[in-house]
Amino acid sequence: MLAVHPLLTGITGLTFEQVVMMIIGSVMIWLAIKKQYEPMLLLPIGFGAILANIPHSAAVAESGFLTSLYNFGIGNELFPILIFIGVGAMIDFSPLLTQPVTIFFGGAAQLGIFVAMLLALCANFIQPELFSLKEAAAIGIIGAADGPTSIYVGKIFAPKYIAPITVAAYSYMALVPIIQPPVIRLLTSKQERRIRMPAQGKTSVSRRVRILFPIVVTILAGIVSPESTALIGSLMFGNLVRECGVLERLSNSAQNELSNLVTLLLGITIGGTMAAASFLTVETAFIMGIGLLAFVFDTAGGVLAAKFANLFLKRKINPMIGACGISAFPMSSRIVQKLALEEDPYNVLIMQAAGANVAGQVGSVIAGAMLLHMLGG
Repeated sequence: MLAVHPLLTGITGLTFEQVVMMIIGSVMIWLAIKKQYEPMLLLPIGFGAILANIPHSAAVAESGFLTSLYNFGIGNELFPILIFIGVGAMIDFSPLLTQPVTIFFGGAAQLGIFVAMLLALCANFIQPELFSLKEAAAIGIIGAADGPTSIYVGKIFAPKYIAPITVAAYSYMALVPIIQPPVIRLLTSKQERRIRMPAQGKTSVSRRVRILFPIVVTILAGIVSPESTALIGSLMFGNLVRECGVLERLSNSAQNELSNLVTLLLGITIGGTMAAASFLTVETAFIMGIGLLAFVFDTAGGVLAAKFANLFLKRKINPMIGACGISAFPMSSRIVQKLALEEDPYNVLIMQAAGANVAGQVGSVIAGAMLLHMLGG
């Protein structure tokens, strides 16, 4: 029997499944570059997937750099926490503080989390023992429309599904402009979409309130749900750095250098977990499908909550605002503003939409923490 030359071991060890994964990785890179769908994540994830599926790849060996990055950044949940610090430094909570009613939509639009969790459990009727309760919760958190939260909860509850959960979360976040408008139009009438919401009360927030807000939220959330301390604490710490007014250079660094570098490392690390043997499975197909439905029900939950509130309000709310309660900031608020202008060129909803969108960022973190608390994360 002829011995295989060492230079040919990569070719002879290549499987059809690995080729498929390399194609999937290449498609992600194409979507990132050509379509600009979440390029900061999809490009490194795609390249990491290619690295992970090269036969005998040193990158994912026991001492490989992708394995080391996983142990360092995902294994101890450090990367999501660092990203939350950067996200917190980017967020201006003023729209939420001037329109406190929008926090209601930040909760209602988390409906997709629990619907997706239920669907994942129902999948066990199709294929017995497909997902455990904790794994279903990890899949459900895709509905948070929040990548770092999905990774954080997924790592704790379902580490073996971290790759498809992350890919689903970020892919559907990129597709929010395609997913949300049909759902909004289906659930609202033309008259409802034309409702104007003139600004009421204060249009600005004092510096003292902006500084106190992240501190108070951290304390209250931590007391109610200690499991939320890492998630909400890092988000609010980043916001405090932004609002304190004495750490401008650190705020800028958190918004730019820190966020960009950690996002790059997070993406290629997640891509490195997308080995063909663990990714090309029935479970992955279910996760991707359930994730899409989670985003649909997120949007529906927010819109229906606004319509329900209108039954009791004298001054009506534009139901489209409810769709902004997801964590995809600021994409969702821009979509709603665009839809509003299509119906009425003079209908400006951006402040109310931004308030709901910011509330969704906080709501998604709290929802993730609640699952950790209830299921023993």
